Amino acid sequence: MNTTPTAPTRLATPVPVVLAGARGHGQWHLANIRRLQDKGLVRLAGVCELTPLTDEELEGLAAPEQSADFGALLDSTCAAVAVICTPIPTHTDLALIAAAKGVHLLLEKPPAPSYAEFRRMADGVAAAGVACQIGFQSLGSHAVPAIRELIAKGAIGTVTGVGGAGAWARDEAYYRRAPWAGKRRLNGVDVIDGALTNPLAHAVATGLALSGATRAEDVTGIETELLRANDIESDDTSCVRVSTVSGVPVTVAATLCAEHPDDPYVLVHGTSGRITFWYKQDRVLLQRTGHDPEEYEYDLTDLLENLVDHLTEGAELLVAPDETGAFMRVVEAIRQAPDPAELPSDVWEFAPGETRRRVVPGIEGLVAAAAETLSLYSELGAPWTASATN
Repeated sequence: MNTTPTAPTRLATPVPVVLAGARGHGQWHLANIRRLQDKGLVRLAGVCELTPLTDEELEGLAAPEQSADFGALLDSTCAAVAVICTPIPTHTDLALIAAAKGVHLLLEKPPAPSYAEFRRMADGVAAAGVACQIGFQSLGSHAVPAIRELIAKGAIGTVTGVGGAGAWARDEAYYRRAPWAGKRRLNGVDVIDGALTNPLAHAVATGLALSGATRAEDVTGIETELLRANDIESDDTSCVRVSTVSGVPVTVAATLCAEHPDDPYVLVHGTSGRITFWYKQDRVLLQRTGHDPEEYEYDLTDLLENLVDHLTEGAELLVAPDETGAFMRVVEAIRQAPDPAELPSDVWEFAPGETRRRVVPGIEGLVAAAAETLSLYSELGAPWTASATN
């Protein structure tokens, strides 16, 4: 089913917005709404939180209505847009509540914890005729179309594969910040909060986008290796290789146990060059045979601002649900895979001077090698992956 909505009736600015989930990562959305409100594009009409925000948290945002009842808040505020930044298992139900009321959506990534829930959300949103933007902010980078243009022009020859590398660090507090953090399931409900599906999901989605495989039908096969050093259910050190209809493989390796964390990147391999994209920086390095390296920095279109422009000016929506179908196929493969293998105690250690952050010595090199060679950890000689391959 095509879930790209028809062009909605144009709205006037400022567009009334309700934010569901204003703490944790929601604080970033709150600040972004404040920025857009200062530009006259939106008005924060309501905040949905279990505990109301304080005046200090709402500084510069007047006095939006607050309620723990999302549906009632949408009604009482006459919201036109809802930003949903709530626990992963709640995304689909909240999105459908908003859609049924004709409210357009910015839905945080990952859009759902399973492909079935994703389809229920995407099909329901399409049937309601509302616009939905999925919050893969890296896909708002102007570097993405620029790289696609370089590829189309043959700047690096024929694309042979796309790699992604993410080496981050998270301590035990990260997994204790919420009941669902680091869980595969909670109270019998899928969560799938792993390294590749949540904190480093952008590396997966961006790698797929640059390979040209964004929709579910673009994926022909998925291999996973899921491991964990921390005392959690989900993976904190993992890799995935996606086979696509174009024949261009996408391999992404990630860890939250890096000794020396660094910015994640996506690497496009070609027969006569390569393109590296540091998506947190919107920075691109083009290296090709017979030329000096060329480096570029790009602007970024904020996804809420793009959604507002879509609703008020008819701008093209940057990240419609179906454009994340391939990513959701990866989420589903990880959901269906066996639970992540526990790394042996001699493989990880606590970071020097710390007792709350576990690191896997040498993992950064392995992550980089996976993106460089499009190989899984096991193929790079890491013996501790034997029980994790699926």
